[in-house]
Amino acid sequence: MNNNKQVPTTSRREFLELTGKVIAGSALAGITLPHVHAAEDNTIRLAICGCGPRGTGAIVNAFESPNGPVKLVAMADVFEDKLQRSFKALSEQYAAKMDVPPERKFIGFDGYKKAIDCLRPGDIASLTTRSAFRPTHLEYAIKKGVHVFMEKSLASDPGGSHRIIRAGEDAKKKNLKIAAGLQCRHSTSRQAFIQKVKEGALGPIQFMRAYRMQGGRPMGPRKGVDSELLAQVRSPMSVLWGSAGTWMDNMIHLVDECCWLKDAWPISAHGLGGRFAGSTDCSQNFDTYAMEYTFADGAKATVNGRFLANCYNEFATFAHGTKCAGQFSGNIHAPTVHIYKDQRIDPENIVWKPEKEQVAPHQAEWDVLLDAIRKDKPHNEAERAGLANLASIMGRAAVHCGRIVTWDEMMKSKFFFCDYIDTMTDASPPPVKPDAEGRYPAPVPGKWTEV
Repeated sequence: MNNNKQVPTTSRREFLELTGKVIAGSALAGITLPHVHAAEDNTIRLAICGCGPRGTGAIVNAFESPNGPVKLVAMADVFEDKLQRSFKALSEQYAAKMDVPPERKFIGFDGYKKAIDCLRPGDIASLTTRSAFRPTHLEYAIKKGVHVFMEKSLASDPGGSHRIIRAGEDAKKKNLKIAAGLQCRHSTSRQAFIQKVKEGALGPIQFMRAYRMQGGRPMGPRKGVDSELLAQVRSPMSVLWGSAGTWMDNMIHLVDECCWLKDAWPISAHGLGGRFAGSTDCSQNFDTYAMEYTFADGAKATVNGRFLANCYNEFATFAHGTKCAGQFSGNIHAPTVHIYKDQRIDPENIVWKPEKEQVAPHQAEWDVLLDAIRKDKPHNEAERAGLANLASIMGRAAVHCGRIVTWDEMMKSKFFFCDYIDTMTDASPPPVKPDAEGRYPAPVPGKWTEV
């Protein structure tokens, strides 16, 4: 299936590009308020920790939910320009749902605490910073007794993933709700397909194929006025410690889809990857990843990512059972979902399609979260999402390390790329350093360790 034509969709990740522009501003002097004291009503207060496109778009989903009312009362980011851009974009379209005066705008590594401290127990912290900081922020939100929406990726390394899972267990004890940004789980089309699998329509699933092959964004030497540490935090996906890298950011949804189809986590992974000859990419990423996951019953899943211009593009997930095949996902996570008569992937061979989705999955996940809070329903996606994060890291590690990596290893691993995330400040040393040419250390299979 050739997906060279991009489907014209707008996601929360694109909201700022469509509505906001970078605006100038002086440093904000914040005065921490313990709570927002407003008239007693049923409005759920929100605080955003991480004001990039994904974080801002998540707040849009909260604003658009029929399960409101909600109101944004606090914002935090390491960078003032990002916070200001987010504030401007949201205020222009949702002024009535914005209540963020200057004293509730917080800049710096500790801003998340100040923003969460503005909430009351039962409100929502939206955690959408780089994934390295997600465990720290989640633990603090749970400590303060607030519900959580958290974006993927959930952690950069195995140690952080286990912190996510443990925090989710603490949240259950406090009856706190947690939504994770693997929004495809809220796709009604995919849910209908899963039901068909359970009913035996495809037969036992033996093989899955997932692809995300698209243009790439190689990184050049660092430019700008930020310190080395801040440059690494600002740069999306370029360093593994901060954002888990290109593989995790782009492919975690597809790995999770394969695990959902099998209703199991893989027992091992191995794979291949690298860069094209002559690459001058300064990041830590490979431009090509190809891995094979094995499940306990012997079923396999191949998950392939390639991020290079002028190549064949494909963005899709397929499942092959003993009876027939089906497509589970399409371009830009589109609900391209159907079952074929046999193993032939052909539009003329389709025998079943689900009903058309009424709500986009990234909106549905917020609708479900708010409904669970208002009706006090159980809703905690931390463990499942944390395990999906581990499964994705397992594949990444297999490629980077050049060996088979097992699920048992992942479940026992305490590896962290950086052991001072919780106490990081502007004055902290950068976790990695570039060489004289501005290039960060890239994985060398056979020598690299990240488990």
